Amino acid sequence: MPASTDKLTVTRNDDAGRYEIHVGDVLGGFSEFEIAPNGELIFPHTEVDPAFRGRGLSTALIAAAMNDVASRGERIVPLCPVVRRYVRENPVEGLDVDWSVPGEH
Repeated sequence: MPASTDKLTVTRNDDAGRYEIHVGDVLGGFSEFEIAPNGELIFPHTEVDPAFRGRGLSTALIAAAMNDVASRGERIVPLCPVVRRYVRENPVEGLDVDWSVPGEH
């Protein structure tokens, strides 16, 4: 496993439909998105490699992803519980959220 001092990098991979977090050169996790017909980004699932759990990767990943989405002026539909919780607890300036889907918000 890479050392805890390895650099964390979050990138948007449009071809794979996900934001990815790398620990050094190793893929540590991702948050998938689908683009709805109306242009909204639907976030259904986030996953962190078990080898990296407990290191705050999901929070770092979602924070960077939401800031990127906000900077692009896109709107999200947070279906993934990790994304929903992050967005509820951490206001992101300029982030447009569609809470109209069923579920707690």
